[in-house]
This record gives sequence, structure tokens and C-alpha cells, in this order.
Amino acid sequence: MITLEHIDKKFGKFQALQDIQLTCKRGQCIALIGPNGSGKTTLIKTILQMVMPDKGNIIFKGEKVNNQWEYRSKIGFMPQMTRYPENMKIGELIEMMKDIRNMSTNLDEELINAFNLSSMFEKKMGTLSGGTKQKVGACLAFLFQPDLLILDEPTAGLDPLSSEKLLKKVAKEKAKGKTIIISSHILSDLDELVDDVIYMQDGKILFHTKIDELIFETSETKLTKIISRKMGSVHV
Repeated sequence: MITLEHIDKKFGKFQALQDIQLTCKRGQCIALIGPNGSGKTTLIKTILQMVMPDKGNIIFKGEKVNNQWEYRSKIGFMPQMTRYPENMKIGELIEMMKDIRNMSTNLDEELINAFNLSSMFEKKMGTLSGGTKQKVGACLAFLFQPDLLILDEPTAGLDPLSSEKLLKKVAKEKAKGKTIIISSHILSDLDELVDDVIYMQDGKILFHTKIDELIFETSETKLTKIISRKMGSVHV
């Protein structure tokens, strides 16, 4: 589905990403985790070419897509921080995105209904709480039935019930064979979802391992304890 080959990225003298190599296959749900500043969000933005790599290739569905943009129509992205025009209403934003994508049918409005977002369509983005903005971002990520979902801290700011609804939706899309990359500090959210774990530190991937192998290696079943044991045994 998506492959990164020898990706490097610097911001001035700061090495944000170093020789990143990874492949995410169709139907996988992958946890992208690591401490703050490890390069997770930069990696996500590089996949989308919101940040352009200094070196390396981005392969999507078997085709090199460096300096191309059309492939992004097949990706649903939920950013960590959503920034939308403050005077635009929720309903107007959704209609604008439909127009940009040139799609008005075959839409996935399940989260719009689950969050009862249609009742807030007349509210302006600038008046919304952080949690409601997160809901809007989640709805837009799923709306166009993408092949690849990239979710950056998706449950941050959501109340427990809304978090549960979103995670159930992620599980449902995984069952359909979608590829999903989730970056989160709330590791308990990922326990029942992920197949693989990518752990980043200082702009490098320290390991990319199947969750079953990590469970066998650490004798733990919860991701928080798995990572604690794993990193306790890794010299960095």
C-alpha cells in the first residue's frame, strides 16, 4: 500500500528523519509511537508530502509519487491539530470538501451520524471546543472512503464516549481491509486494534515489529507494558 525508501529530512541542522524505511501493507493497522519530538508527525506529513523529504522515495500502490498529489485523494488524514477557517460553518466546511474532492455520493457519513454533527452544521468553526473540532476532523478523514487512513492523536481531546465511537469505527474500517496508521500517546486505545508497532526515537525507527511477536517477546498483552519492557531492553 505505502512504502518509504531511505527517507531523510532536515530542518536546518536538525535531523528530523534519518533513513526511514518502512512498508505498510493493505489491511494492516499500525501503531506509530514514540516520545515527543521523535519524528512521528514529521513522518506522517512526509507520507502526505506536506513536508517534502530531502532524500528518498514514497511509493503508493506500487508507484513512485514523489512530487505528485493525486494519490492523496486515496488517503484520509486526521491531523493532531485541526485548523479551519474560523468563520466557516461546519456544514459549509463539509460541503466545501465535497466540492474540492468532486464527490457528493458514495460518502461515509457514519461518524457524522454517530457524533450527531448535523445538529451543529450552523455552528462556526471558531466557536467550537477542541473536542468538537476533533470530531469534525475525524468525520472528514473517513468521509471519502479512503484506502489509507492516517490518524494523528485521534482521541486527544475527545470525551470517553466519543473516543469509543471513533475507535469502533477504526476497527470497522480495519475489518474492511483498509490500511490504518495511528499515532497516539494513549496506548490503551490501540490494544485491540494494531497488528504492527513502529517505535520512533530521534528521527529513526528503532523497531517495526508485529504485535504478536512483541507479546511473545515480552510476555505482556497491553501495549503500555510491552513498550516499557521492550525499551527497557533496548540500548539507545
